[in-house]
Amino acid sequence: MSESPEHKPATVPRLTSLSHGGGCGCKIAPALLQDILRQQLAQTVPPQLLVGTETADDAAVWQLDEHQALVATTDFFMPIVDDPVDFGMIAATNAISDVYAMGARPVLALAIVGMPVGVLPPQTIGDILRGGQQACARAGVVVAGGHSIDSVEPIYGLAVIGLGAPARIRRNRDARDGDLLVLGKPLGVGIYSAALKKDRLDAAGYRALVASTTRLNTPGPLLAQIDGVHALTDVTGFGLLGHALEVCRGSGLAARIRADAVPLLPGVRELAAAGLLTGASRRNWESYGAEVRLECADDLAQSLLTDPQTSGGLLVSCDPAALPRVLEVFAAEGFADAAPIGRLQRGAPGIVVE
Repeated sequence: MSESPEHKPATVPRLTSLSHGGGCGCKIAPALLQDILRQQLAQTVPPQLLVGTETADDAAVWQLDEHQALVATTDFFMPIVDDPVDFGMIAATNAISDVYAMGARPVLALAIVGMPVGVLPPQTIGDILRGGQQACARAGVVVAGGHSIDSVEPIYGLAVIGLGAPARIRRNRDARDGDLLVLGKPLGVGIYSAALKKDRLDAAGYRALVASTTRLNTPGPLLAQIDGVHALTDVTGFGLLGHALEVCRGSGLAARIRADAVPLLPGVRELAAAGLLTGASRRNWESYGAEVRLECADDLAQSLLTDPQTSGGLLVSCDPAALPRVLEVFAAEGFADAAPIGRLQRGAPGIVVE
């Protein structure tokens, strides 16, 4: 049976042309999100809720018993790339990352699907879902259902459930004075996406973009087994500075970050110098720039450290003595770029970039 006319567009548009923003660059600006959340009604928090909304952590955690906790999260966004399979893989990898960032193991997912049915053919929509299933299969996650709507812009993501031992859940608020900060993936995904939208990203850059955003943050549960690892989060739409600030605020500490120690994806510095930046980078700085002091001589530091990451790397707060083991775990899981980038110390929450 042939497709009905309303489901068979004459030409298939670029996925990124259908969205006003892509990947985690779609996130509501940090300052606006805080204003919105402040308006929510207060609720009674039962003792089983180990992690809620207090410090903008990566997932909710509900204790089932003394040995096991349920970790729940959801994440979805509009296309960051045009290839539908790649988009599905990136969105699913990004959603699963929040469970890894709590030190837990993902087990189950529900798909969240919003598609312009009259604009995209069923084959393209199916390819997006297939890409998501491929990422889930690599993570050992079963996609057990979901929900779909006819949407003006294409949207895809997952609600993900994971399991972890309550004593090994790693929050973003438990960093300690003297801890080192270790970043698991290089920055630059937002800059790559801005270049892609303007046809300024070459084939090598695209391969690097997809490789980074589809690399599962599998070190998370392994890092949580290390006693010297005190806090975990992942770097996504608010940029490195935004998510590091969440650690600082939650833990009541200040941070110093070395700009020259932060790993970058190939060619990102040159693209940033050419002005290929996202609007989300500017919104990020406007939201939290007052809490950051730039002392380094790098003119691009602000743009690079506020760049919104889609499916970004883990940010680890660990005792200096645990650093060799932390880097060993990252290397064994295929994260050769993982590097110490700064440290935490006593002081009012905020960041100095050296």
